[in-house]
Amino acid sequence: MTAQRLLPPPDLPRPPVARRRRARSGPYGVIDIGSSKIVCLIAKIDADGAPRILGCGWQRARGVKGGNIVDLHEAEQCIRAAVAQAEEAAELKLSGMIVNLSCGQPASRLMNIQWPIGGRPVTEADLRAVLAEGRRRAAEEGRETVHATTLGFTIDATPGVPDPRGMECETLAAHLHLVDGASSALRNLGICLGHCDLEVEEAVSAPFAAALSVLVEDERQLGATVVDMGGGTTSIAVYGEGNLLHTAQIPVGGWQVTNDLARGLATPIAQAERIKILDGSALQAGDDAKTMVMVPQVGEDEDHLVSVPRSHIVNIIRPRIEETLELVRDRLDAAALGREAGARVVLTGGASQLVGLREMAAQILDRPVRLGRPSFMRGLPDSAQGPDFATTLGLVAWGTGEGRPLIDIDPAPERGFGRFTRFVNWLRERV
Repeated sequence: MTAQRLLPPPDLPRPPVARRRRARSGPYGVIDIGSSKIVCLIAKIDADGAPRILGCGWQRARGVKGGNIVDLHEAEQCIRAAVAQAEEAAELKLSGMIVNLSCGQPASRLMNIQWPIGGRPVTEADLRAVLAEGRRRAAEEGRETVHATTLGFTIDATPGVPDPRGMECETLAAHLHLVDGASSALRNLGICLGHCDLEVEEAVSAPFAAALSVLVEDERQLGATVVDMGGGTTSIAVYGEGNLLHTAQIPVGGWQVTNDLARGLATPIAQAERIKILDGSALQAGDDAKTMVMVPQVGEDEDHLVSVPRSHIVNIIRPRIEETLELVRDRLDAAALGREAGARVVLTGGASQLVGLREMAAQILDRPVRLGRPSFMRGLPDSAQGPDFATTLGLVAWGTGEGRPLIDIDPAPERGFGRFTRFVNWLRERV
C-alpha cells in the first residue's frame, strides 16, 4: 500500500481580531520626541484590529539632548512642524497625542505594599488604593508615575494570585512595578506641548514602546531584554511572563559615536555621521588597514581630503560601543533579575544598525543577540519601517491596546498622565 503524503489544509480567511481593551476608537496621534528626530504619526484601527497609518511627519530634532528638552523654542518648532506634516497628510487635526517618555531619567521601581482587608472580600477599590499608595511614595521623592503594573498578589500566606478581587483575606500584599520620571522634566515637556496646542493624552516609556514593537509573543512570555540604541540615549526594557519587569536609560547613544569621529578625524559632524554609516564598524576586518577612506577636514575646502585607513575609524568607534554595552551589562547586573531577564537580547534603534555591533553585544552581554525590526505597519513608508522607528511604532501599538495591564486598576481621573494632563490644560488657558 502506497503511503499518501498529507497536504496542509487550504488557507482559510482569518476571522477579525478581537478589539483589545482600551484600544482607540477613532483616529489618534503619537509623537516620538527623540534626541536625533521628532516623529508624528496619525493612525486608526482597521476592522481586523491592526493599525493603519494615515499621516506621517518628521523633523530633525533640535532643542532635545539626552531625551530631555533643553531649548523650549527650538523643540516647539520641531514638534509643530512634524505634527503639521502628519495632519496635512491625514487631512485632519488632533488636539491630543500619545507621547513617548525619555525625559526625566525614567526608571523602574519595585514595591511591595501591604494593605489591610480585615477578612472581607477584596474589591476594586482596594486595588486602586494599593496603586495610589505606590504613586504617593514615588511622588514624595519628586517622581511622577507613568506606568503601574501589578506583578502578582499574596492573599495572607498564599502567593502567586493574579487577580484577588472577590477573595477573602486579612491582608493583601501587592508586588508593583512602577515606571516614573522626574516631575520637573515632565513639566517642561508639558510646557512645550502646551505651546503647540497639544494635550498629552498618555505617556509611554520609550523602552517599553520599543519592546512592544520588536518582541514576539514568545519572547515576552519566556523573557527577553530589549536594548534600544537611539541618537542620544540607550534604553533597556526587560520583559518576562508577559509583563514589563524593568526599565533603565543610559545617556549615551549614536550621537556620541558621531562626535568621537568628528573630533578624532577633525571632520565636520555631518561628514562624521556619513562616515559612521558608510564605513563605520564596531569590529576590525582583515583588510581594514589597507582600505583607505577620504575624509573632509573642518574649515578646509570641500576638495581638501585626507586619506585615513578604515582601521583608524574602527579604533575610534570601538571604545565608545564597548563602553555603552558595558554600561548596559552593569545596569542589568544591578537589577539582579537573573532568569527573569531571559536568555536573549534584542537590539533595536538607529544606532543598532552599526556593522559588527550585534557580534560585540553577544560577546559583552554573553547572550544570544538578534536585531529587532518592528512589524510591518500599513500605510507607513518603507523608510520608516526600520529599527530607528521602533519606539514610534510601539506608541502606535499602544494605541491599539497592546501592552495594557491585564488588570485595569487605573482610577479614571488618573488615567494617562492624570495630574500632568490637567497641568497642560491649565497652562493652555493661561499662556
